[in-house]
Amino acid sequence: MKVSTIDQLIGNTPMVKLKLDLSEGGLPDLYVKLEGNNPAGSVKDRPASHMIKQALRKGLITTQTPLIEATSGNTGIALAMVASCMKMNLTLVMPEHMSVERLIAMKAYGANIILTSKAGGMEEARDVANECAVKQKAFTLDQFNNDDNWMSHYLETGPEIWKDTDGAVTYFFSSMGTTGTITGVSKYLKEKNKSIKIIGIQPTPGSTIPGIRTWSEGYIPKIYRHASVDCIEFVSSEDALVKTQWLSKTQGIYAGLSSGGVVSIMLNYLSKGVLREGDVAVGIVCDRGDRYTSTYGLKY
Repeated sequence: MKVSTIDQLIGNTPMVKLKLDLSEGGLPDLYVKLEGNNPAGSVKDRPASHMIKQALRKGLITTQTPLIEATSGNTGIALAMVASCMKMNLTLVMPEHMSVERLIAMKAYGANIILTSKAGGMEEARDVANECAVKQKAFTLDQFNNDDNWMSHYLETGPEIWKDTDGAVTYFFSSMGTTGTITGVSKYLKEKNKSIKIIGIQPTPGSTIPGIRTWSEGYIPKIYRHASVDCIEFVSSEDALVKTQWLSKTQGIYAGLSSGGVVSIMLNYLSKGVLREGDVAVGIVCDRGDRYTSTYGLKY
């Protein structure tokens, strides 16, 4: 395949069937979709590209318009990659405790970085980005409230899952951050088959899992559609880490902790008999594990 810019390789990521104990017999099929295969290494490549291109198409910005965005990592890396392809100026605002690997990746693509306090979390980063956008006359893509975020998954991720399972998918599992992935995929799959169950994953109280979070009141993404999720399950940092290591050691999939959280809930559904013979479950592996090694204890 030949393309003119690397962002044209976003999407059409592979799905891999998890290897389980076949001695039990009558098992459902569990698949994970490897979003780390996107050019900038995560599921966020999809909305990053779509949000910028739609803003350009709508005349909200030109390639000369400075961009600013709050991020915890993956969206920032993806935006930096797309901005690099388009020769656009991008500033990213992120909490200071995010992993150094993510910071290096953003800078490698040429993005400017503003660090906010660990205590303020993503809420402070979002506030600072909005304030800087006004002062610097920059444009914020506002991934948390931008419908083009979830639309990228409605137009791409959902159709890919439907096609690759031959329309047999019965369960979809996704971590919840901006909620763009779960909102867009749910809308598409429910239109195809309203009986498909959509399972969202959030961290247990006190747990910190990059890519998964429960927002404080006033910061819940406006793009989130409560009706698009059938059930929200909670996973601890410890369980997410254990299943992240399980993915690497038994499946050959080196992923981030949010993916471990997703797989933990998928396997819980299997062990409890919720997933049964004939079910086809698909979970999102959001990114690769190599961008978390220094701060989230992925030691083997």
